Amino acid sequence: MLFCAITWAQKSKSNTEIENTIYQFKVKDINGEMFDFAKLKGKKIMIVNTASECGLTPQYVQLEELYKTFKEHNFVIVGFPANNFGAQEPGSNEQIATFCKKNYGVSFPMMEKISVKGSDIHTLYSFLTEKKKNGVLDSEVKWNFQKYLIDEKGKLVKVVAPQTLPNAEEVINWVKS
Repeated sequence: MLFCAITWAQKSKSNTEIENTIYQFKVKDINGEMFDFAKLKGKKIMIVNTASECGLTPQYVQLEELYKTFKEHNFVIVGFPANNFGAQEPGSNEQIATFCKKNYGVSFPMMEKISVKGSDIHTLYSFLTEKKKNGVLDSEVKWNFQKYLIDEKGKLVKVVAPQTLPNAEEVINWVKS
């Protein structure tokens, strides 16, 4: 009986630890394959909502440079195309993938197009924007290319404004820390 109580307590603690992390999520990538955030344990993660027809779209250049520079140092960028702002991501997943590869050589993981705000907000972005779910802070996705920084334990640590470039000193310092 004691063994069962200890096992249940350990399992309960483990589930609680996962609930407050990004590791609880499985999403579909831009090709329709399952992507499990749990496989990123031990890495710093930047999650960014993207759009192909936005004035900030050239940030793909800095995102790709940042990814290539630090991907061998336990860092990954995960992009989420979204059409929530000015209908600036109207294409299909296939069109977005082609656009990103052809125009910016994007090699970091891109997920399927989702909603990052509103009544149809994806559960991952609900987690990122609600303190009661992420345990850290409430935020609102203000525009395309807002960045969410996740530490090596899967915890949200910072939100970076859309206009802040991916290669800004504050971002680079965080990645290196």
